[in-house]
Amino acid sequence: MVKNAFISVISQKENEENRGSVEFQVCSFTNKIRKLTSHLELHKKDSSSQRGLRKILGKRQRLLAYLSKSNRKRYKELIGELNIREIKMR
Repeated sequence: MVKNAFISVISQKENEENRGSVEFQVCSFTNKIRKLTSHLELHKKDSSSQRGLRKILGKRQRLLAYLSKSNRKRYKELIGELNIREIKMR
């Protein structure tokens, strides 16, 4: 149900067929991250879920870095809609 809400936000701007877009991928990764963090609050010693969370966080970070370099306006809109922090630039 939450995933459908993220999809509806993105589908208003782009075609719903474009599920390979950076925005859609970041939304789906954010949804997975939120589910895993709520899972890890209950199961603190689940190391395989912690590893999966770190991998997804890295993927999302790389996608956000790409988006911020290519189109800063879309990047700002996306992080505003998803309520996530800006990435740290080196």
